[in-house]
Amino acid sequence: MIRFLLRFLGLWLLAGGFVALVLDGVRSIASSRLLYTPLGDAWAAASATSLGQALGDADLPAGGWSHLAAPLLQAPLAAVLIVLGLLLLLAGRRRA
Repeated sequence: MIRFLLRFLGLWLLAGGFVALVLDGVRSIASSRLLYTPLGDAWAAASATSLGQALGDADLPAGGWSHLAAPLLQAPLAAVLIVLGLLLLLAGRRRA
């Protein structure tokens, strides 16, 4: 049952990553330059309060914010979703 849920969530994240990739591609073609949606912007658009709570509750040591969280929130949404989806698919795969 757990493997099914991991694969199911992985497929949804992978599909969401490809949708974000297509949307970013369309925006890039329309503006004639490379554009991508950062993870932080998408998270803030979906739920600004949860982003604020996650950032406020993070007990990062000094310099941890600039070295870990800030680059992750600036990463392309499509890449993050595709990588997370692939990791969940690998975690839920059947053992040989």
